[in-house]
Amino acid sequence: MAQASYPHSSLGSETKTAGNDIADKASDMANKASDMANKAGRSMMEGADSTMRNLAAQGSEATERVQEVAGNLKGALDKSVREQPMATLVVAAAMGFVIGALWKS
Repeated sequence: MAQASYPHSSLGSETKTAGNDIADKASDMANKASDMANKAGRSMMEGADSTMRNLAAQGSEATERVQEVAGNLKGALDKSVREQPMATLVVAAAMGFVIGALWKS
């Protein structure tokens, strides 16, 4: 029986070339994805750092304002004790009663 002979084709080399092209494109896509992830990570860290600086500045400003209010309250309380000691005592007792009632519930 005679064997059929097939002419040699370049199909094998074309398949290898196509496989290499796909691998190269996949590698390029992976590199681009990695670059994008790195950029996004840096952007997030910069944003978080900026947010933390803003929060620290706002906290510092709030602290200063609370201290100012406390100073004003102390001045008003001192004046009230000197000018109207009985009224100040009644207000303090009423505030104590309200705070105690809230604490209990």
